[in-house]
Amino acid sequence: MWELIRSNRRKSVVLFVTMGGLLIVLGTLVGAYFDPKAGGPFGLLAAFGVWIVLSLVAYFQGDSILLHVSGAREVEKDVHPMLFNVVEEMKIAAALPAMPRIYIIDEAAPNAFATGRNPQKSAIAVTAGLLTRLNRDELQGVVAHEMSHILNRDILFMTFSSVMLGSIVFISDVFLRGSRFGGSGGRYRSGRSKAGGGLAIVAIVFAILAPIFARLLYFAISRRREYLADASAVRLTRYPDGLASALEILSRSEETLGAANKVTAPLFIVNPLKGEGMGISGLMSTHPPIEERVKILRMLTQGVNYANYQNAYRKLKGEGVLPASALADRETILARAPTATEGAPAGAMGLTAAAAKTPAAPVRKSVFAAVKRDTGDLMMRVNRYRFIECGCGLKLKIPPNFKKPEFVCPRCGKTLQVPR
Repeated sequence: MWELIRSNRRKSVVLFVTMGGLLIVLGTLVGAYFDPKAGGPFGLLAAFGVWIVLSLVAYFQGDSILLHVSGAREVEKDVHPMLFNVVEEMKIAAALPAMPRIYIIDEAAPNAFATGRNPQKSAIAVTAGLLTRLNRDELQGVVAHEMSHILNRDILFMTFSSVMLGSIVFISDVFLRGSRFGGSGGRYRSGRSKAGGGLAIVAIVFAILAPIFARLLYFAISRRREYLADASAVRLTRYPDGLASALEILSRSEETLGAANKVTAPLFIVNPLKGEGMGISGLMSTHPPIEERVKILRMLTQGVNYANYQNAYRKLKGEGVLPASALADRETILARAPTATEGAPAGAMGLTAAAAKTPAAPVRKSVFAAVKRDTGDLMMRVNRYRFIECGCGLKLKIPPNFKKPEFVCPRCGKTLQVPR
């Protein structure tokens, strides 16, 4: 495992330096475009300064920024005990030195992501919609996938890469707008004419191509890391069908995750931007096809170690995806049987996992109404609402700002005590 992590770190450093180099070259060309004599060195220093400042922000506050942007709320165990138990199990299985902080996002779309600086300071965020759809084995598969990103040291890399990509896109956009509207003054025009039009053409072409190349590189590495996280997740759970079933349910969701954007999308276990991020041959996709991920997981019938995952991937794709350091581990790890509750109602919907995937047309409306209700109840618990059931059968939800010690049931008139 340590060899795998070292390999992952080396690739992360290479990608980080490559994207940083793109940023610095872009800054140099932008500066030289506007002032051929002194603009190049100034642009280089400015781009380098932007890189350093944003990298420090990403390292020390990147996880907090991503969680805040996603609308995630940190919760305690009493809000969702099963989620905490599953995270604790996977933390022990992964031998992490510290328990990740647990967050819930007030969204009906099922999804999840992990963030943080290192395994000592990490967090896992899941949507309320995910918790109301998945049974325990499926939830365990999703948590194990996110725990694998923490274990494989992906979380800091993804934060840094997002910062680099955002910086490159921002500088390119500002330059292209400035060259179109603000770069036609006499001094700049005279300087560029003396230097020749070649530099201007190179700067404009690079400003157009740099963000595209950075995105391709970022998304390609992101897709490979999703496969690696799947492979690591099934080693932790020893039940590939749990993750496969969860991916199928998430992919068939009709809700859109409003808290996601193009910067945070690669962090999630499935692409949260419906119908976006696809380019020629899927090069601009933030995630590998879910159908392929599920097929590979379903093929793991002989064991769940890295070698078995590599063989399944090679049968489907004709090539390998895991580094050689991972394949050196030939430990036999057999898949386990599903838990006793695997066939029980998924989440709080009252449906089996199979029914949750493809609800029949007559019950589709009631299914999504139940999901919406359960999601709302969960977020009320997150926001510290108190739930009381009167003897007459009426269920009451008391907001946290209600200060009176008792109240009267609106149905039967009975006086009820408000729990603290």
